[in-house]
Amino acid sequence: MTAHGIRLTQYSHGGGCGCKIAPDVLSRILTETDDGTSADRFPSLLVGHQSRDDAAAVILDEDRAVLSTTDFFMPIVDDPYDFGRIAATNAISDIYAMGGSPQLAVAILGWPIDRLAPEIANQVVQGGRDVCAQLGFPLAGGHSIDAPEPIFGLAVTGTVERAHLKLNSGACTNDLLILTKPLGIGIHTTAEKHGKLKPAHRGLAIELMCQANRVGALLAKFDGVSALTDVTGFGLAGHLMEMCRGANLSASIDPTVIPELPGLDDYIAQDCVPGGTHRNFDALRDGLPTLSPREIAVLCDPQTSGGLLVSVSPDTLSDVQQLLNEQKLPSAVVGSLAPNESGEPVLRLQAE
Repeated sequence: MTAHGIRLTQYSHGGGCGCKIAPDVLSRILTETDDGTSADRFPSLLVGHQSRDDAAAVILDEDRAVLSTTDFFMPIVDDPYDFGRIAATNAISDIYAMGGSPQLAVAILGWPIDRLAPEIANQVVQGGRDVCAQLGFPLAGGHSIDAPEPIFGLAVTGTVERAHLKLNSGACTNDLLILTKPLGIGIHTTAEKHGKLKPAHRGLAIELMCQANRVGALLAKFDGVSALTDVTGFGLAGHLMEMCRGANLSASIDPTVIPELPGLDDYIAQDCVPGGTHRNFDALRDGLPTLSPREIAVLCDPQTSGGLLVSVSPDTLSDVQQLLNEQKLPSAVVGSLAPNESGEPVLRLQAE
């Protein structure tokens, strides 16, 4: 129980980015049914939904663009304040993943007023407000509704130098891949929800989810960083596949060097695998190699407020690794990109 005597996760059917609609279903939802694309109608729109980037971008002036994103979900942890912090950090990550800096946020709140006191919602909002303040911009308002399940998130506006704007489609042949946070957030939070999380592992996932990806704004200044994306609800496999689709590339990764939270083997053996993992795998299986159950559980694990997936040229690798080491972030090369000879995005394992 939390200090309020409630467990927020009991009031929702899913939690965090594991609630995301599967990528194949999302594609059907976002298909445009008119006779032109958004980019055709609005020439100032630099980035829309077609490339599955983390935020939309519109031209502000010759040198800058405005970034806009929104992200919200149901509780992934029981503590209201932590829920607010995690949801806010996750939403803000979309701006950093485009190479930008957040300037303003407004809140999105759905609350079951008849079942959860307004004072609990206040703690959720305060968590989001504090994150924004720590990162140097205001949570300036928002919108709320009476909803059957608690929902919280942000709509965030940012800016970026157009020369530093990073797109999913920017990745290049022979680029190397780095992941800046360990995988396993969905597994740890599921283990905690099932009462199976080991005492030594308590708080590790929360600490990661509250760690802002502000290094993205610094990485974007390297010309050799060709693409950035944050790894969230589609898992590493899903977000890497989006990067491959955008640039018509294939990816080879080495699961043995991908950073992971501790204890994943034990939790997978105890079936602490979120439902979103299987949805991700089902949606992606045509572009995946044969995977073991463990590889599916880890590579398709929905991350909430996960790390950045960085696509960097070999010539720039040492500079990027130096920056990540200074920030005390993972910097190991976990894979590479190559031409997509099959005509479809393909993810391979280096061990194969």
